[in-house]
Amino acid sequence: MKLTAKTFHGLEKVLAKELEGVGATNIKILKRAVSFDGNKEVMYRSNLHSRSAVRILEYVTSFDARNEDELYKKVKKLDWSHYMSVDDTFAIDAVVNSRFFKHSKFAALRAKDAVCDYFRDMTGKRPSIDLLRPTILINLHISEDKITISFDSSGETLNRRGYRTHTLEAPINEALAAGMIMISGWTGETNFMDIMCGSGTIVMEAAMIAANIPPNLIRKEFGFMRWRNYDETLWQRIVEEAKNKIIVPKIRIYGSDISMDAIDIARQAALDFGLKQYIDFKLASFKETRPTAKTGTLIINPPYNERLKVNLGKLYVDIGTKIKRSFENWNVWVLSSSFDALELIDPKPAKKHYLLNGPIECGFWNYQTTCSE
Repeated sequence: MKLTAKTFHGLEKVLAKELEGVGATNIKILKRAVSFDGNKEVMYRSNLHSRSAVRILEYVTSFDARNEDELYKKVKKLDWSHYMSVDDTFAIDAVVNSRFFKHSKFAALRAKDAVCDYFRDMTGKRPSIDLLRPTILINLHISEDKITISFDSSGETLNRRGYRTHTLEAPINEALAAGMIMISGWTGETNFMDIMCGSGTIVMEAAMIAANIPPNLIRKEFGFMRWRNYDETLWQRIVEEAKNKIIVPKIRIYGSDISMDAIDIARQAALDFGLKQYIDFKLASFKETRPTAKTGTLIINPPYNERLKVNLGKLYVDIGTKIKRSFENWNVWVLSSSFDALELIDPKPAKKHYLLNGPIECGFWNYQTTCSE
């Protein structure tokens, strides 16, 4: 089957490597996505194991259309009885970037009408819409006059691991956090720190990587489980194999923050998710922290200036000072949407990576120093 994994801009290569690890073939990097081939087992494994993926889509068909009526006619021509019955439910998620289709909601409505009318003409009944838990979630992708129809095998987005029950404002997306860790090259063999950890997303993702815990291991349901061809025996075998490969990390992971509320949320999330044994949390200013080993990886995601209510320039100068004086021989990465502020960090970046955090362009820059001052 033909599959597509959706991700964030800047994580495509990371995701391609992940998919190769679960058996995907014919891998091609796209814009915010990776296409690949695989059987049902590969689709299941990609949902369970892919840390940087947001959705896994199974390709159904594609065709050309330049208006809603043409879209309706071609969607209705599909043999929908092959995929669902009139008693099943469905929903349509439309993504539109086209001069021919101006409104994604209207395109989705016409596609919905086409599916309903297909069954009405055949059975005299129309299937129901279920926006929360449909039997089939149809992904309608329109790029100019190219229409692609896929089925969403994930259901709820894959970044929702289950540990985020309470958060502070604007937490980083889990899939983005995992992707950043993989970009840094950290694999769980050296200590890991986040000295502005907030509610703990980055260190939680690091703990799962270190312990070889699949990101969606505790998830109870995926979209493919409601499909008529769902193979529960195969799924249970894949899950048991994953559980048997979980290890106890030999290193430590540390998260600290100046906010007591943030630390409380992070500690509770790690406890509820079964990761507290791998992570040490501490209430502290980043200026007070010290490296936990001679070498390791440090990732920092400074808060937005609006939340911090301090001089942004001074903060980033202080971050540079901290890197030079305390984290010699460490692999240090900073994520920020303020490129002017990133330029204030001394030492100068050794590598520059660019990501999109939602609609916000961010720099994920690497700083390395081998001598303290």
